[in-house]
Parts: sequence; structure tokens; C-alpha cells
Amino acid sequence: MNLGVAITTSARRDPGATAVFAGEQELSYAELEERANRLANVLIDHFGLERGDRVALLVHNRPAVVEVLGGCAKAGVTYCGLNFRLGDPEYDAIFENAGPRLLITEAEQRERGDRLGKQFGIPVIDVDDDDPGHYEGLLAAASTEVPPVVHEVRPADDFCIVYTSGTTGRPKGVRFDVNAVMQHGTVAALEYELSASSRWLMAIPHNSSLQITLVPLLLVGGAIGFSDTRGFDPVRFAAEVRQTRATHTFLVPTMLFRVLEAGLDRSSMPTLETIGYGSSPIPPDRVRDLVSAFGPIFIQLYGMAEIASIGTMLRKNDHARALAGESQLLSSAGRPSYAVDVRVVDDEGRDVAVGERGEVIFASAYVMKGYYRDDEQTRESLIDGWMHSGDIAELSADGFLYIVDRKKDLIIRGGFNILPSEIETVLYRHPAVLEAAVVGAPDAEWGEAVRGFVALKEGSAPTGEELTSWCRSEGLPSIKIPESIEIMESLPKNAVGKIAKRSLRDRSWVGARRV
Repeated sequence: MNLGVAITTSARRDPGATAVFAGEQELSYAELEERANRLANVLIDHFGLERGDRVALLVHNRPAVVEVLGGCAKAGVTYCGLNFRLGDPEYDAIFENAGPRLLITEAEQRERGDRLGKQFGIPVIDVDDDDPGHYEGLLAAASTEVPPVVHEVRPADDFCIVYTSGTTGRPKGVRFDVNAVMQHGTVAALEYELSASSRWLMAIPHNSSLQITLVPLLLVGGAIGFSDTRGFDPVRFAAEVRQTRATHTFLVPTMLFRVLEAGLDRSSMPTLETIGYGSSPIPPDRVRDLVSAFGPIFIQLYGMAEIASIGTMLRKNDHARALAGESQLLSSAGRPSYAVDVRVVDDEGRDVAVGERGEVIFASAYVMKGYYRDDEQTRESLIDGWMHSGDIAELSADGFLYIVDRKKDLIIRGGFNILPSEIETVLYRHPAVLEAAVVGAPDAEWGEAVRGFVALKEGSAPTGEELTSWCRSEGLPSIKIPESIEIMESLPKNAVGKIAKRSLRDRSWVGARRV
């Protein structure tokens, strides 16, 4: 079983069912099956691709994403969906690592695509170009038959390479085989309560949604919708939800903050049954406000790209319990998902006691095979089958995981470990703060100083000094109070929309040598 077969199965089960939608445009499963078959035959017959060859896709969120994913699965080639928000250095690094045999792009990215094609000596086809030598022309001339190779794909074959957002350095290629993707897709379908009647409106870049959205919906025969992620407008998004009758979506915390700021509630998006969120910490007070506005339709995930994001889940009933009196649950990342083993261990790899802190590690059938063409990084992170997260956490007696911070984000001040998340939580309690981040900065006497960065809600104007006083009034000890708090129009984000602490940290260490 593989995704190519799954698309055929869904098309046979209900050929008229919607597979893909964007605005008023819809594509049925029968149409998706035909176009994915045509593309698979183009990859095999026209470009001569074989099982395991890589195909790169550089487009924004649009229906062609699903066609290309399906075509790659049916041809047995490895899918490399790229984030359209990266810069040229990141794309150069990715193409050097992946070595794709073909690039599929669009009019908006055509200039960059042609440069990459020339630089790396590979053909480029444009989904917006009607010329016979490009996407639509090639599909029109291709066979609609299912390519026989789809039944030769094996569980251990590479399915995709997912490139990390690059906030900790150059992007790494996270490699997954067919078995891992299919297992994860099944788990995601269970966790997000997906069925053939589900309509998921994607608001984050498609490359980040591959295994938590695209694959599980294609497995169950649900509908995949695309929203333009080039600048999130909460009011516009709510209108899209109503127009498309979306039942599911996933938003990162910075998007949810803007939903709250816009004063939206359940009445503005009445068809939504599930809102997933994750990718970075969110203050419990903000979660409480969201659940109060929308009801307990939220599911938080915690994980990492190397396990396709799903490690633990704070489920809908957990959110309901929190509002009913168990408020501490809103500070947790939930309990382990299906088919994954989650542990908290010390530096020797031994389980720590309940309530003690250690590093979170994961084991599952859907853990990555490794970093593509990077054995050294793989050996450092994937040890005896356990994926090491670099996150510090505590595990409660009833199995809830409480993330404390990332090892690399710790601020060491005079030999004292300071957790940025603790200070950020205090800043988020200020009524004027929309976004907050805390990093270490050089300090000749103490080693590191505490520096804060804040973006304010519209119409608010507290100074950095006033926010520092707020931290003091909220009970932070003097060693944790930021030496400075810089007010910014918006905090820098990575390609997924997560606050880019690396950028802020580099800004704080300009001219200094960090050891």
C-alpha cells in the first residue's frame, strides 16, 4: 500500500467527491486520479525518471501541489515539496543536497526556477505555461492509465524529503520512507478525526502540511483546500472558511494571536470542527481565550520535523477539562500520540523521575530514516532508534508532557540557567503584547544578559522600560528581568510562521564571539 494506490482507491470509492478546492475551484477524486496518472507517466516516459529519483516542487499553495504529490507517489519517485518563502542561499543548499532530476515550478517562481535549473543542470516545467513542453501540454499528451510501477513501490522506498525551515542553520533534508508516511497518515487521520466528509483549509505552506494534512486526507478521501499564505489576514481567512465550508484547519500561534486581536469567534467560522495548532509554545492565557471564543475544538500537537510533527497531542477533551477547572493542562503539550513512544531522559539516556527535567526523545515507526546525505548529523540526533529533540521537559504522573525550553535557548547568567519561556509567559500577560521572545545577549561580567523583543497590539504604546517594570511587578526575580526590551513592528518569522529566535539571537550578538 502506498499513496498512489490510496488515491486510486478513493477515486473508485467516490469518483465525484471533492479532492481539492481553492476558492470556488474544485477538483474531484476522478479528476485528481486522471491528472496524477498523466503526470506519473510523464515523469517515467518523458523524463525517464526511476524509483528513488527526486522531483522538486517550488510553488505557492495551490491545487497543483496535490497532483504533483500524487504523480510522484504513482511513479515511485521521491517528492521534495519546497517552501516558497526561502531565499536563494537556502534553495541552493537544498538543490545541492537533494540532487533533484526535475523541478516543477510556476509563473511566480519561474525566474528563480530557471536559474536553479541552469545551475544544477535539470529540466524545469511550469504549471502555468501552456506550451506543449510544459506542465499542461505534457499532461494532455500523456496516458491516463495507472503506471504499473505503483505496485512495485515497497515500504522501505523513499517517499519524500522534507527540508527544515533553517532557523538553526542551513536546511536539513529529513528523509521518510513509504511505511513511515503511511503509518503517520493513519495516526494523523485518527488524531484530527478525519473522514471522507472533512474539508481542510490549509493556511500554512504546503511543505509543512505534507504529513499532517495532505497524506491523511488522501487516505480517507477527504478534501484538501488551499488558502494563500502570503500574508495572513484573519478576517479574510474567516471569510474563506465560510465560503469553502471548511471543517478543519491548522494555525501557528502567531496566526492565532491575530485571530484573537481581530475579535473573531465561533460565529465567524461556524463550519470549523477542528483547529490544530503547534510549532511553537503558546501562553496558557491565550489558549484559554481561544477556547472561550471558539469552544473546545482545538488540538495542539508537539513534535519535530524528524517525526513528521506528531509526538504528543493536547486533545479537545483536554482543552475542555482545562476550562472546567484543570487549568494546568493548558501549560502542557498533552500526552503521547498513537504509535509513538515518548520519554524524558537525563544525559546518560536514563528515564528521569516524575516531575524532574530531562530531554524529550521519541521512537516510532514513523521516525525519519535520517538526514539525507548527512550521516554525521543523523548519528548525532538519531541514537539507537531514538530521535533526540533537544527540548527540556517534565513528565507528570498522569502522562502529560510539560515543555520547559530548548537546550539551545537556555540563557546562562553567572552560572544560573534561565528559561526564556518563563519570561516570555510574563510578557504575554501584558495586555498590550502581541508577540514576545527572549534571548541571551553578551555580558562581560555575567556571561549572558537577558534581552527581550516585543511586538505590540494595534493602538498600544508601552515603552521597553514600562514592560521591564511589568516583569518586576509580576514577581520575576532580578536575575531574570530583561536588561532591555526592544519594541519591534513584528518579530522575525521563519518560513512556517514561527518566531525566528536565531535571527534575534544573532542580532543580540553582533560584534561578539559566542562560545
